[in-house]
Amino acid sequence: MALKNDPAYRAAYYTAESGKENRILGRAGLLPSLSGNLNTTRNRTTIEFMGKDTPRDYTARSNTVQARQSIFNLEALSRYKQGVAQSAQAEANFDNQSQEVILRVANAYLDVLFKQDQLALAKAELEVLREQMKVNELLFKKGEGTRTDALETQSRLDLSEAQLLEAQDAVQSAKDTLAGVIGADVDSVDPLRPGFRIDAPSQRSFDDWRKTAMENNHELRALEQGIEVARWEINKQRSGHTPRVDVVGTYGKSGSETTTTLGEQNTIRSIGLQVSVPLFAGGAVNAATRQAAANREKARADLEVAQDKLLVELRRNYNQVASSGPRIDALMKAVDSAKLLVTATEQSIKGGVRINLDLLTAQRQVYTVQRDLAQARYAYMLAALRLRAVAGTLTADDVRMFAAYFE
Repeated sequence: MALKNDPAYRAAYYTAESGKENRILGRAGLLPSLSGNLNTTRNRTTIEFMGKDTPRDYTARSNTVQARQSIFNLEALSRYKQGVAQSAQAEANFDNQSQEVILRVANAYLDVLFKQDQLALAKAELEVLREQMKVNELLFKKGEGTRTDALETQSRLDLSEAQLLEAQDAVQSAKDTLAGVIGADVDSVDPLRPGFRIDAPSQRSFDDWRKTAMENNHELRALEQGIEVARWEINKQRSGHTPRVDVVGTYGKSGSETTTTLGEQNTIRSIGLQVSVPLFAGGAVNAATRQAAANREKARADLEVAQDKLLVELRRNYNQVASSGPRIDALMKAVDSAKLLVTATEQSIKGGVRINLDLLTAQRQVYTVQRDLAQARYAYMLAALRLRAVAGTLTADDVRMFAAYFE
């Protein structure tokens, strides 16, 4: 749905389609050009001879077809090479956006799930405080509690109700964000499977990931092509000092062009070389060349900045993926322990040792640990997707693989 409706992806698609035409536009300057000129003029001429005016009305016609083929044209060659680089740059940018739409969908989808987990925790906290309020009131009636305890609980209860409303708004906002990406309303999303576990960690080292990223990252590819575009821009500007050589062929017919050739029909066939030599342009050529050279150096600097950011992002996601396994395993154990605490508390209530408030507190702890576990799982999936995206290998197959983790 996002591939059909996401505005950012559709904009990237049409930008790429536009960029593809740069190759053809640049090539056009190297191919033959054909032009035609048809001219028909109605003339009224008055000839004065020996004091006598003689009017003459006639129609002059001149029809010409001209073909031109460049033999040496540095500007046209540079435009073609630049167009090839621009098309490759547009393709790399689109490949990068194809990965970005995957990350946008995954991030928005998992954000909805996390906000729902937070909403469940807010509801659990509210139930705990409501039960605690009942306990405080009962103790106060029996003379075993204080009004301060009740007021403190009431304050926390009011705050919890506000947090519940905030959590509900956050869920709806997350759904709206996802809806904006996929172009449709979102009623519900599939949760993670209860038995979700991380697959065996990849044996690839960070150096392997770094090598893959340097070779395949689409953003770097686009910036590299940007350097190529800038390089050919320099040659294009330098062409202002180089001659241009064309083969020009002309075929034309003319008739009655002047009063002296009235009634004559002429056919002209010509072919030859045309050499254009620029002499002086007021310093514009040198200035434009220096400007293009500066832009090329800027493109190189932009590439270096992007490479540094890429390595930082790659390392961060690699470390997060590597550390997610032990963290998730520890949180799964914490969930099991929290559930055992709930069972133990239920038994203690039957024995009169604990009260219902203790049970609700234990249940709240289960919700908290479950939320932390879910968040760790979501963080792992996003880091794994981002790791592939930075390496330039993220595809729809990865989406299908991660989709199997959901109910």
